[in-house]
Amino acid sequence: MIDVNIVLAGFADAFTLYTMLFVLFGVVLGQLVGALPGTGPVMAMAIAIPFTFTLNPLTAIAFLVGVNKGGLVGGAIPAILINTPGTPDAAATTLDGFPMTQKGKPEKATKMALYSSISGDAFSDIVLFTVSPLIAAVALTMGPREIFALMVFAFSVIAGLVGDSMAKGIASAALGLFCATVGLDPENSSPRFIFGFFELYEGLPLVAVALGMLAVPEIFRRLSQIRGTISSAVEVPKTQKKEDRRVSWAEYWACRYTILRGSVIGTIMGAIPGLDSSAAAFMTYATTKQTSKDPDSFGKGNIHGIAATESANISVSGANLIPMLTLGIPGNIAAALIITALMIHGVQPGPLLFREQGQLIYGLFGALMMANVLNLLSGLLGLRIWSRVIRSPESFIFPAALLLCMVGVFMATGGLLGVVIMFIFAFISYFMNAFGYSAIVFVIGFFLGERFELTLSQSLNLIDGDPTVLMYHPVALVFFAMAISSVYWFIIRTAKKKSNRREQKNKTLKGA
Repeated sequence: MIDVNIVLAGFADAFTLYTMLFVLFGVVLGQLVGALPGTGPVMAMAIAIPFTFTLNPLTAIAFLVGVNKGGLVGGAIPAILINTPGTPDAAATTLDGFPMTQKGKPEKATKMALYSSISGDAFSDIVLFTVSPLIAAVALTMGPREIFALMVFAFSVIAGLVGDSMAKGIASAALGLFCATVGLDPENSSPRFIFGFFELYEGLPLVAVALGMLAVPEIFRRLSQIRGTISSAVEVPKTQKKEDRRVSWAEYWACRYTILRGSVIGTIMGAIPGLDSSAAAFMTYATTKQTSKDPDSFGKGNIHGIAATESANISVSGANLIPMLTLGIPGNIAAALIITALMIHGVQPGPLLFREQGQLIYGLFGALMMANVLNLLSGLLGLRIWSRVIRSPESFIFPAALLLCMVGVFMATGGLLGVVIMFIFAFISYFMNAFGYSAIVFVIGFFLGERFELTLSQSLNLIDGDPTVLMYHPVALVFFAMAISSVYWFIIRTAKKKSNRREQKNKTLKGA
């Protein structure tokens, strides 16, 4: 039975001016670092933890939560404006966000990203408040076999929908998984493919790979197109219509099911330790495209694409706190940092937390609600500024973006090796794109590589050469069946597309 007095006391602690100011500072800082390619909220949280020692536990955790939430909102800004995701979480947002900017609608795109993020965040927080113990219990029933099957299904969907070829999508994912094997074996801790570089013991740095694959090639492409004339990074019509600068209630309401779908997928995946927001964003995007009446419009500036990815990736942030608070298990790096901060302040996350530190927990819930409101308000103010930054000359914007990528990677990796790795993967990305292989699918494969390998190894050990054991794991079987069905559907779809193209070509030749 919930003690109402403890709940009220917790919310009273949260809504003090002192705590509110720190949450606001965290949100603004998060949006800033999220908007700067190469940095991101995780780095900011890690740096900020030592500075929270003098704060009380609630204020310290509320500040870190504000940084995380603000960072996820801020990461969409460069993804939409200059096709350079500020954080890996925003990689999927580039698919429709940047095409909208190219159409002269940067403010509309960024506002849709903001509204979708706040909506998805509010949904996951409500779930966290109400049914966190139940969802955590369900997530724990998913062992290595179920997690592995879920990843296989996710790869099958992403490989089929991102790009024109299922085979090339699978090849891109496989290459990403292979690159994820660099470093220590997650099961035996033996080094692999480090080539004498001890810096690679922990694997290839995520920020270097992500920026190298997604951001740097686009920056070089845009720099190569500069021909001495001074022009804006993105041309925004001076006579821009009012409806191209705002998101009407009708447009937002039309995306309600897309936002709800992203919120649900993000919340479910966030409640499962090890699955990150990038996977949730791409899975939601793929599902939204698949169920859309006009799937061909995706990748060309469809507002539903932005709503899908942004509602999904931020929903993970709230849901990641479910296993953290109830079981002491961090769902991702951000949750692990919050656990670290809690333990520094003498608070032990786990099953007894709600009983022993109830006031602190409900104070944290209040801070989460406050962070959503402040994220919206500061976001609306910040978007007005960022949407005008892109009107600066592209000869300034893109060299500055490249410099920020280099500085961010250098700071994140602690040396020049990370910068070298970034440029190596930029080179790889260039050739992959030239031959029709998806860099985005590669990055997703790399993101999930370590978790994929570990669950595969654990699954093989558990079945011990007897695949019939899977009959006793219906959830895993359902995911495997869905993966096979999706592959079959994509193969059929590709065959139909090729057939239609041949027919169209023959008609054109006959007409000529």
